[in-house]
Amino acid sequence: MACSPGMPPSCSQTDPAPPAETALSRTLARHPRPLGGDPARNAQALVSLSGMVLNNSADGVQHLAQKKKPAWLRAKAPGGPEFRDTKANVEAHGLHTVCQEASCPNIGECWARGVATIMILGDTCTRNCGFCNIKTGKPPVTDLDEPRRVAESLRGTAFKHLVITSVDRDDLPDGGAAIWAETITRVKEACPDLSLEVLIGDFKGDADALQLVIDAKPDIIAHNVETVRRCHAAVRPAARYERSIELLKRVKAAGAVAKTGIMVGIGERPDEVRELFDDLVAMTSDHNGPRDPRDAAHAGTGRGDPVDIITIGQYLQPTRNHLPIDRWVDPSEFVAMEEQGKAAGIKVVFSGPLVRSSYLADAQVDMLESGGGISTLDTLLGRNGRAG
Repeated sequence: MACSPGMPPSCSQTDPAPPAETALSRTLARHPRPLGGDPARNAQALVSLSGMVLNNSADGVQHLAQKKKPAWLRAKAPGGPEFRDTKANVEAHGLHTVCQEASCPNIGECWARGVATIMILGDTCTRNCGFCNIKTGKPPVTDLDEPRRVAESLRGTAFKHLVITSVDRDDLPDGGAAIWAETITRVKEACPDLSLEVLIGDFKGDADALQLVIDAKPDIIAHNVETVRRCHAAVRPAARYERSIELLKRVKAAGAVAKTGIMVGIGERPDEVRELFDDLVAMTSDHNGPRDPRDAAHAGTGRGDPVDIITIGQYLQPTRNHLPIDRWVDPSEFVAMEEQGKAAGIKVVFSGPLVRSSYLADAQVDMLESGGGISTLDTLLGRNGRAG
């Protein structure tokens, strides 16, 4: 550095002083994380949201309009005297149905057959899944008379098989399990010849709450995994992949019939669906309950009996505020997934574009009782004359 007048000559040999340390440099030295915080910096992304960003570029991804449905996704329009009779019965008893609340595309066909999926615990869900059209928020006061009304609405009907489902009620200590158990008991008393299937939530992993439902002894206990492991964070942010499969394992350990379901076309890859099949069989058979009678390698004494039924259907975006459709899955791919699921060890794989968990649920029971020898295509053609 240059010497100032009056300074000793030795100053010219002094090394330059380092620049003063700034507050920013000291902060960065102590906290290498970028300023403002970035808690996900070192985490691997589970789902890419890049394709969900609205933009106006000519060649960019656009979600300003929903994708046009292909021909194979056309469903029967609601109407006809049988449809109106079912609607009148639902309204007369003040019931909620998932057919209406979730905007199911099969409502016209199912209600015309006199079949509806009853939804209990109100019409307001405490979760906010990225795919579901059911109303979310803080539920009103719980209706304790609901189990009686549901049972009375079914008394004297000619239903062979009925599905009851519910919203998630994380606001209740038991997640609504006590009301579930009472509803099952009352319906079985009112309709002793009815085959009853329940589609339940995960009760946040509460094993005691689940046991209340198991002890009520419905004929089938269903719980939908909904999607592959990687997509769970976006599709079911309040749920857990492993927790859902653990629930199904507990059902199988108790000797009950277990059913699950997934959507495709929401961002998963084909190899991830095959991985899900393998996970379901491996994880739900890891119990000390009844053995798998088809486990020929161990003459029925090897692995536990795994999940019995899985349904696979095309994801349909309910509104523009929901997760976008990644792609339309070709019908041939549903046939391939059915074969893959059966090869993995699942007894019944009900797979088709318009398939939903409770769609033709009675036919799924017939497929299970036949040993899984009836295909989805044969079932659809036999029931309604179409393969969609």
